[in-house]
Amino acid sequence: MNAEQAAASAGPTETVDDERPDLSNANVREDVALAGRCGLVHLPTGRTCLLPLRHQGPCEFHRPQEAEDMVSSGD
Repeated sequence: MNAEQAAASAGPTETVDDERPDLSNANVREDVALAGRCGLVHLPTGRTCLLPLRHQGPCEFHRPQEAEDMVSSGD
């Protein structure tokens, strides 16, 4: 298989937006990330970081309902 065939058969995870290559990562909530937030999920607890994308310092994880509220309000 050559490079052209590989590119033609690329799956949907290989067409990720250049701005957010982390969207293909299973521990990033896509809906939160597309809202301009970090979106990293702490897998043991299911909590999500709602800080802005590329924030300074450690993530601040919030309950799943808080992430849902943030996404639905468009905040």
